[in-house]
Amino acid sequence: MIMSLDHVQLAAPPGSEDRLRAFYVGVLGMTEVPKPASLAGRGGCWFRAGDAQLHLGIDPDFHPATKAHPGLRVRDIDAYAARLAAHGEDVTWDDGLPGHRRFYAHDPVGNRLEFVTG
Repeated sequence: MIMSLDHVQLAAPPGSEDRLRAFYVGVLGMTEVPKPASLAGRGGCWFRAGDAQLHLGIDPDFHPATKAHPGLRVRDIDAYAARLAAHGEDVTWDDGLPGHRRFYAHDPVGNRLEFVTG
């Protein structure tokens, strides 16, 4: 029986770890989680905020996820959207989910991210 979602993994191109850290820690406010020694040699980065974990794995044949995406629940969605915009990130609002407010943005390698509240 599934009890909860442990993490979501997104792909990233080789050599993108510093850009990912700057975005996921510096812009989104997540905390980097050290990868286990047995996996660290593969590159990539892991991040956490509350119970949410995102793993960014290196893929030599990387193509950004343009439709598939993690949905990240946030407090004060307007302030969060303003935070991303202040860092030069494009924010696209979407009112297609009744009872919720949400917007989309992309990480520095082009992966789509959804931010939602409600």
